[in-house]
Amino acid sequence: MRSAYLTGLGTSFPGPALEQDDIWDGYFEPRSGGDLVARRIFSSAGVRRRHAAVNPLVEDVSGWSTGERMRRYAVESVPMGKEAVAAALHDARLPASEVGLLEVVSCTGYSTPGLDIRVAADLGLPPDAQRLVVGHMGCYAAIPGLGTVADFVVSRGRPAVALCCELTSLHVQPADGDRGQVVSHALFGDAAAAVTLVPEPADGALEVLDVAAVTDPSTSGHMTWEVTDLGFRMGLSPEVPGVLARHVHAMVAGLLERNGLTIGDVDGWAVHPGGPKILDVVAEHLDLPAGALDASRAVLAERGNCSSATVLLVLDALRRAGLPRPGRACVALAFGPGLTLYAALMRAV
Repeated sequence: MRSAYLTGLGTSFPGPALEQDDIWDGYFEPRSGGDLVARRIFSSAGVRRRHAAVNPLVEDVSGWSTGERMRRYAVESVPMGKEAVAAALHDARLPASEVGLLEVVSCTGYSTPGLDIRVAADLGLPPDAQRLVVGHMGCYAAIPGLGTVADFVVSRGRPAVALCCELTSLHVQPADGDRGQVVSHALFGDAAAAVTLVPEPADGALEVLDVAAVTDPSTSGHMTWEVTDLGFRMGLSPEVPGVLARHVHAMVAGLLERNGLTIGDVDGWAVHPGGPKILDVVAEHLDLPAGALDASRAVLAERGNCSSATVLLVLDALRRAGLPRPGRACVALAFGPGLTLYAALMRAV
């Protein structure tokens, strides 16, 4: 029976990293009105530095129209997307001419002809390559995106690439005292990450075994991503960790059980670092050993929360650390609007 194997992973970041303290001191603090709570939120976000295609210390986008932000997305996203996809293809030793599907995942920008067409053309994907754009699902979108390209590989027997490209820096909001916005501004960074999947196993590959999802619509107001005249505005409730606490164990345990595994069989955890408290809740309710989420915490510290791209950054960090070990399982787990939890189960070849 044919399967899908993740054989390549590539990343891209705009410009040099910005220090969290510099972002606070140079941009957000002067606009906070001396809000000491906002300062504490920034200092406790678990972020040391992050990347921004639009540097707030140089350009203030908070008053830009959505149209201006989308035009800038079209400019900034293409080189990032091309770099990430090219790196993923190189990592997989796969010529662009063999790609049968390019999927682009983003919730931070849209244009047509868009990133999918421009990346495919510039990197030399074949004219008959299919394209798919997954938009506005939020931080968990990499995992349904991974599941979709895996299904394509299995059904068509052709390689596929999924690209997550997020420019959260385009969506800085005007100062209004909303603490939820302070949390967003303290956490989010910009990144692109791409994965290559093929129908044949290779040394070091991750076989995609299964995908699971749970959505709790009764809590849909806890996390929102609203298109406004001034970009996209995040709504974020402090109740989110509590919702995850109710659902994460049952979802992950169910995914593993139907594949003949338990939590103890998992050798690598690629958990989306939505914030320090999110990671604490996941570790507690899955009863993970100390250090199991070190890769997630390191990505949060060095890159911030880069929306859909982040879980792939964590997966890249795990692979560089030699996890999961051959024959062992890996779980990628992410969360977002809905309130939705998504998980992918993989096994190292």
